[in-house]
Amino acid sequence: MPHSTPKFVILDRDGVINLDSDQFIKSPEEWIPIPGSLEAIAAMNEAGYRVVVASNQSGIGRGLFEMSALNAMHEKMYKALARLGGRVEAIFFCPHTAADECDCRKPKPGLIAQAAHRFGIDVRGVPIVGDSLRDLQAGVVYGCVPHLVRTGKGEATLAKGELPPGTRVHDDLMAFSRWLLQRDSAAKAAPASTDNCPPAQPGQPA
Repeated sequence: MPHSTPKFVILDRDGVINLDSDQFIKSPEEWIPIPGSLEAIAAMNEAGYRVVVASNQSGIGRGLFEMSALNAMHEKMYKALARLGGRVEAIFFCPHTAADECDCRKPKPGLIAQAAHRFGIDVRGVPIVGDSLRDLQAGVVYGCVPHLVRTGKGEATLAKGELPPGTRVHDDLMAFSRWLLQRDSAAKAAPASTDNCPPAQPGQPA
């Protein structure tokens, strides 16, 4: 039986959904959505996609903020999404620093494995969206399809190159969402056809 890709999307958080900071996002006040990102999630939800988040949150391990602050940030996100008719199914996060040598800190794939186990899915073919190389590396281990956004650290990541083969580049999460839904629409109109849009190359617009 051929493999059927489940309608899931895996997102990094900082730099993809919300504005990032080199000083870490440490409170609900500092958690500010990137324009259009929450609307993008709601649009994917409306199209039948279940969205999960996989995020390194080493600020906890560094002692910069407590779990209560992280929970408050996510509660702010949940409420803002709900007002738009959107939702995130689950948030998988790594609280460790590199010194902990855990298996969940991206680029290691532990968070992706957790998501696959929680929902009982084969994530091969599932889009994974991030603004850093490690976000993408964590997913491609399990066959996720890598998508880089230019927000957050995305431009710097793109400039460095060495992206996983087949990585597509989008201006932001809304641009990714539009691409995803247009791809699905085209597939429904011509079910026997394949996606003929080539992967974006570094330095070229998606």
